Amino acid sequence: MATREHFSEELENLKADIRELAEDVKQALVIAIDALHNRDVEKAKQIIEDDHLIDEKEEVINEKVMILIAKQQPVATDLRRLIIAIKITNDLERMADHAKNISKATIHLGEDHPISIHPGIREMAEVAFDMVDTAQNAFMLEDISFAHKLSEMDDIIDEKYGKMIRELLELTANNPDQIQYLMQMAYSARYIERFADHITNIGEEIFFLVKGRTYDLNE
Repeated sequence: MATREHFSEELENLKADIRELAEDVKQALVIAIDALHNRDVEKAKQIIEDDHLIDEKEEVINEKVMILIAKQQPVATDLRRLIIAIKITNDLERMADHAKNISKATIHLGEDHPISIHPGIREMAEVAFDMVDTAQNAFMLEDISFAHKLSEMDDIIDEKYGKMIRELLELTANNPDQIQYLMQMAYSARYIERFADHITNIGEEIFFLVKGRTYDLNE
């Protein structure tokens, strides 16, 4: 009984670590978006510099998972919990990479670029922030109703992304001298769209955890 209680405690600690990592990743995107809007190159550089901290947290979580598998030899749902922990952590690390890529776009644009940031960037990001919170609830509560919500939210981001790209293409046609700047805007929107895709992956992983089978939330 003591061993089982210890294992349950370790699982809860692992979930807390993943939730902390998710908050770090969300904050990276928050800062990256703010830096883009404020033309804050120094803040963008800080996001890039701090990315290694997220990588290190991913490595620590994965190491904890491997130790638990080796020591406890879990089966059924407990084994799925540990496998999913690794997959979710990997998605979070990839999400942080997209925040870093937005920061690179900010640096590329510089402090004196001639364009205004498209409002679609902020709109997409706000939905992505909510998706992170929803995914956390799905994971902590092991509740697939939250996972299903992620699909609807991802559709909103995809729609906003498509609309923004169409508008940027029109701006590019009318302002050929600004094409390099506008392309950075399009890249940034794409990074947010990919950020959201990874959150949808997390929703699918939680569905597998709860139901024991795969499910495509994009169907």
